[in-house]
Amino acid sequence: MALQGPEEVGEQVEEPEDLDDQDASSISPAEEITLPPGPGGDEEPEEAFLLPWDRFSSWLHCICVVGFDLELGQAVEVIYPHHSKLSEKEKTSICYLSFPDSNSGCLGDTQFCFRFRQGSNRKSSMGCFLENTDRDAPPCLKRELGHYYGYVYFRQVRDKSLKRGYFQKSLVLISKLPYVTFFHSLLKIMAPEYFEKQEPCLEAACNDVDRWPAPHPGRVLTLPIMGVVIKVRIPTCYDKPGTSQLVQSAQSDSLVSIVLPTIHEVDLFRCFYPVFFHIQMLWELVLLGEALVVMAPSPAESSETVLALV
Repeated sequence: MALQGPEEVGEQVEEPEDLDDQDASSISPAEEITLPPGPGGDEEPEEAFLLPWDRFSSWLHCICVVGFDLELGQAVEVIYPHHSKLSEKEKTSICYLSFPDSNSGCLGDTQFCFRFRQGSNRKSSMGCFLENTDRDAPPCLKRELGHYYGYVYFRQVRDKSLKRGYFQKSLVLISKLPYVTFFHSLLKIMAPEYFEKQEPCLEAACNDVDRWPAPHPGRVLTLPIMGVVIKVRIPTCYDKPGTSQLVQSAQSDSLVSIVLPTIHEVDLFRCFYPVFFHIQMLWELVLLGEALVVMAPSPAESSETVLALV
C-alpha cells in the first residue's frame, strides 16, 4: 500500500461561495492557550476575519461516506458539509483508496490513511492564512500543495439482510494536513457514533469543527468534538528535538477527555519490528529514492509502515 494515489490531474473545480448563513461573529467554545511564540511566531490577527466554515476548512476539506453498491461498486454516498466540492476524479480516487484491497477479510473496524492528487486550479479562501500556518510548521507537517490526505475508518460486518452478505462502509476525513495520529483519534470518536446514529452525527461534528481555533503551530488547543474534548499542541520548527511543549494545567484539564502527546508520529519500532534485520537496506533504499512495495496483513499496518519509511 502506498500513500501516493492515482497520478491523474483533476479537472478544474472552483470552491463555492459560503452557503451557511450562521453568524460569523459567534464565539468559539474551544479554549485556545497561547505559548510564548518562537522566532517569527507572533500571533496573527486573521481569525478575527474568518467567515462561517473557514475554521472548518483550515482543518478539513470535507467528510465523506463511501459505501459498496452491488452494481456500481464503491460510491460516495454523502459529503459534509453539503457545499463542499470534489471533482469526479477526486471522488474516484477516494472510492478506490478508502476500501481495503486485501484478501484478509478485515472483519470489524479498520483504520488507515492514504494520499491522493488534488484537482488542478482549486481555489481556497484560506490560502493566505494557511501559508502563515505553514511558516512556523516543521517540514514534515507542512501542507502538500498538490495532494489531499484521506483518513479512513472502515467497517465490515456480516449482515444476512444485505444481498452481498456484508455491511461495508468507510467514513473518510479529507484534509490537507498530515496530522495522522490526530485525525485517527478524531475518527475513533466520530465513526462509532456515525454508524449508530447516521448523518445527524456528521452535521453535529462539522459544526463542532467549525468552532475550533485554527491550527496554529506552537499553541496548545482544547478541541471539543461530539461531547469529547481533545487537547493537542501542534509542533513548530523552533521546538527542540525530543522535548514536549504540551503544558499541563489542572484547572483547564478538568474538562479534557483525551491528551495527545503527538499529532503525527507513528510507532517506528512497532512498524519495523518484523523487518528489523533489513532496516539498513530499507534506509538505503529510501535515501536513494528507490521504489518499494509494502505488503502487510492489514491496511493499518501497511499505511503505518509507509509513513514510518517516509
